[in-house]
Amino acid sequence: MRTARALSLLTGLLVTLPLASCGVFDSGPSAEDAASAYLRDFAAGDNAAAAGRTDAPETARKFLAETRRNLSPEKVEASVTGVDSGGGGSPTTAKFRVSWNFGSDRVWSYDGEFELRENDNAWKVHWQPAVVHPELGSGQSLHHQLDPATPAPVLGRDGTRLMGPQRLVRVTVVRKEVDNLPEVAGSLAQGLEPVAPGVTKRGIVEGAKETPENQAYTVVTLRLSDYRRVKSAIYELPGVRFPDRTALVASEQDYASQVLPAISKNRKDRLNGSDGWRVFTANSSGAELKTLHQVEPEPTEALRTTLSDKVQRAAENAVNPLDKPAMIVAMRPSSGGVLAVAQNRAADDKGALALTGQYPPGSTFKMATALAALEAGEVDIGTELGCPAERTFNGKTLPNAHHFDLGRVTMKKAFAESCNTTFAGLASRLPASALPTAAKKLGIGADFAIPGITTLTGEVPSSEEEVTRAVNGIGQGKVLASPFGMALASASVAHGSMPTPKLLESADTRVNEQAKRAPSEQALRKLREMMREVVRSGTATELSGLGEVAGKTGTAQFGDGSRAHGWFTGYRGDLSFAVLVTDAGTSERAVRVSKEFLSGIG
Repeated sequence: MRTARALSLLTGLLVTLPLASCGVFDSGPSAEDAASAYLRDFAAGDNAAAAGRTDAPETARKFLAETRRNLSPEKVEASVTGVDSGGGGSPTTAKFRVSWNFGSDRVWSYDGEFELRENDNAWKVHWQPAVVHPELGSGQSLHHQLDPATPAPVLGRDGTRLMGPQRLVRVTVVRKEVDNLPEVAGSLAQGLEPVAPGVTKRGIVEGAKETPENQAYTVVTLRLSDYRRVKSAIYELPGVRFPDRTALVASEQDYASQVLPAISKNRKDRLNGSDGWRVFTANSSGAELKTLHQVEPEPTEALRTTLSDKVQRAAENAVNPLDKPAMIVAMRPSSGGVLAVAQNRAADDKGALALTGQYPPGSTFKMATALAALEAGEVDIGTELGCPAERTFNGKTLPNAHHFDLGRVTMKKAFAESCNTTFAGLASRLPASALPTAAKKLGIGADFAIPGITTLTGEVPSSEEEVTRAVNGIGQGKVLASPFGMALASASVAHGSMPTPKLLESADTRVNEQAKRAPSEQALRKLREMMREVVRSGTATELSGLGEVAGKTGTAQFGDGSRAHGWFTGYRGDLSFAVLVTDAGTSERAVRVSKEFLSGIG
């Protein structure tokens, strides 16, 4: 009996062992292992490997590759959150969680599940679109789309809109799609001429040839209104395309061209706000079906500047008619707020000359020379000084303009008539550091980090040499200044100390270098009186009917000395400004521009 029972038990054990080999004693990957491996490859973007873990590898590979291409994530994370082994005829399913990271804090997360089937002793993910997202059906696809926030406008000090969002159209040429490039380029240039006269056939051909033949070369970017003007003449040209976008642009073409683009670039993140975005499904024809996730764009508040639309337009109207590079910078002495920066097209072609150009300031620098002499205490505005036609310093002869000779006149009269020999003589007797010290008290040589723009005020070196001090004293030699620096100098005289320049109301200027102390009030009162006399009876009487204008003219020689720039800088009330007309010959054109500018303000 015992032997028979033992044999029976042994036979039962042998019968059950093959069954256990596919169950609890199986050493192969489990359903959860298979699900985890699929999600790991899916998250890594290894489409072929992930697809190989499904029961339809080629179909899955194509779908996964298309999904990656459509969504273009920076990173994907995916993990199994649970596995249900089924039972009673129910399928084995894995629950999972996926997070798509599109960058810039754009993350889309969701939960889903897929079925696992055992085939040839291995678990495979049963393929269907819902494996990627539970709401995806047959023939459907996923798509990611940005919804840019409308850029915030840039406002002037009085609330006038200076920049705002506008639709721009890029006119582009794809060389691969053009059989006769010169012919198309000629037709395109001719069609664009009313709104973009600078575009040429040659420029289009050269630009297109320098661009890979299957890529678009941008010929010009137009405002929508300008594009509509020329659309009929260019729309049907082969290989010419017109992608559009919304961007922040000035209220008018070339308006405040050296300030507003700089503000837009410098404050791009602040102005653009937070873009919105969404993920949606589409059918096989590309038609949108359903939005799965959406974040609305968050525009930001308008950016207010110190610029004055009225002052800016007056400045532009004054310089635009000139053929020589011409520019104006204006600011408020009481606050340092920049009111206008205007350049004509000839100046724009050379860069931000009004803000960073370095030019000999000529006789406008006599403001600093006069201040240094007055603070030294050896002269007063009533002191009589010689103003001969020329004066020699250590072998170098400096003349007055046109060799005028006033004999002996007061310092006030010599300043008003811009007597070189007088102020060269004063400068030659000053200590080596007197001119740079006085200049920096007025802001020339000061250095700032002004949010929104880059500026250079100028440079005034010290010198132990008498002749160098004499030449520097009349704004020649090694002295350099920008229109911005000279506008700041006049603002300093009007205000009583150097104001800190500012452009954006919400951003403070960092002062990197400035004078250790302000000019004495006594010296400033006398300098103001001399600057007022320039307009009452001196070299700028053309401005005498425009209110209480005070200032200083300047003719600044350059090169071999046969050519000269024309300057005027001054103030009226709470407005200071500097005008520079390059290669003007004399200061007369700068005075005339100043008159047009002040008349335009009213």
